[in-house]
Amino acid sequence: MSAHLQLSDIRVSFNGFLAVNGLNLSISKGELRCLIGPNGAGKTTALDLICGKTRADSGSVRYAGRELSHMEEHLIARAGVGRKFQVPSVFRQLSVRDNLEVAMCRHTGVFATLLRPARGRGGEGLETLAEFVGLADALEEPAANLSHGQTQWLEIALLLAQDSELILLDEPTAGMTQQETVKTADICNRLKGKHTIVVVEHDMGFVREIGDVISVMHQGQLLAEGTVREVSQHEKVREVYLGSMGIGGA
Repeated sequence: MSAHLQLSDIRVSFNGFLAVNGLNLSISKGELRCLIGPNGAGKTTALDLICGKTRADSGSVRYAGRELSHMEEHLIARAGVGRKFQVPSVFRQLSVRDNLEVAMCRHTGVFATLLRPARGRGGEGLETLAEFVGLADALEEPAANLSHGQTQWLEIALLLAQDSELILLDEPTAGMTQQETVKTADICNRLKGKHTIVVVEHDMGFVREIGDVISVMHQGQLLAEGTVREVSQHEKVREVYLGSMGIGGA
């Protein structure tokens, strides 16, 4: 099976520091891939490269047969790539319903947004989308009043409303309660297969719940790849990452 998302020999440096050094990743359509590794391993930079926030010095980023490395960020988003950053980006003064209506707008421009019917491209109402992420009872609530977890779920819903087929999640459970983390894992598990998802995460309990394939990064390179059990038993991974977290084999 050919890769749906392919990063080939990617290199990028910042002021002489080599943040990503010959990174190769191959991800299939509908797969949920977790990226783990110590701080500074290049995980978030990898997401930045995919969505166009950062430009590679060399190498290739291909998604659904298209080369992304030279495309503008907004064109990458229109091609179906959605990114959720560590800090949620929602319209806090607007209700959950209004946030989803804005995201569901097919056309750019203020008037198109205001006149756009609140229906998804697949004919699915925003109520169904809100129910999917557990916000059906909060549709009229201002986003500013949502809990931390609810705000994260709203941002995932916004990506779905924009028809993002490839979804990039950067530490989605950071700051969440245990209950919120469990619910986020459920959302991710229901999305995979229908969407291709790349998750950067430090919470290994969460990774165990969602990850079929784990890619471990270290010093800007791919250190190891496999199931949670396989990477947990990898000697070098335990040395540079899992051992320092006090995590044993899975």
